[in-house]
Amino acid sequence: MTERETHPEAEPPHREAHEGTLGSRLNWLRAAVLGANDGIVSTAGLVVGVAGATDDRSALLTAGLAGLLAGSLSMAAGEYVSVSTQRDSEKAALAQERRELREQPEAELEELTELLEERGLTRAVAREAAVQLTERDALRAHARVELGIDPDDLTNPWHAAWASFLAFTAGALLPLLAIVLPPADRRLPVTVVSVLLALVCTGWSSARLGAAAPRRAILRNVCGGALAMGVTYGVGALLGAAGV
Repeated sequence: MTERETHPEAEPPHREAHEGTLGSRLNWLRAAVLGANDGIVSTAGLVVGVAGATDDRSALLTAGLAGLLAGSLSMAAGEYVSVSTQRDSEKAALAQERRELREQPEAELEELTELLEERGLTRAVAREAAVQLTERDALRAHARVELGIDPDDLTNPWHAAWASFLAFTAGALLPLLAIVLPPADRRLPVTVVSVLLALVCTGWSSARLGAAAPRRAILRNVCGGALAMGVTYGVGALLGAAGV
């Protein structure tokens, strides 16, 4: 009989998911969460600010669409440039490692041995592991142990750019629709409530996906969004009252 049959109440063995790299997961998470939050907050601030100056539906729609397009394209371009720079750095590091392996194989083997020793292996075990890893794929071994890079899973700037573009657009649509669809006397409260609820959802989702406590993330999102809408509405109201 197995241990589980003998002790049916025993907990199943804990297994963590190790699919993909943490860096890739965080890259997607960062792009999606930042894009959605920026889309919600910046568009909400824009349309609420315009609503403080005028209740004209066309003006609100124009401002919201302009903010959505400008913001989504800006986020996509920024992510593409940022991740492209990171990818270039990774490629340069791999090229240097490849050159060092070709020119100084013994020194690189010793370096890998020392790195494995620093991770808790004895000298003999570290040396044997370094030899086996080098014989199998020296570049991959050094890339992962020394550089923390997976040569087959480099950061992709297009993935990050599209994730930011789509996330920002999805986030921006909520305050845009909330400000133009309801009757004029309900636009502002509907927009504010919708935005704050959306920020609760994005804060909770980002915290859960990142295995963090959600309360702090939700509080940051809600306070930031409320402050942005309050400031822009006040500015819009002042400008509207001044006839600007």
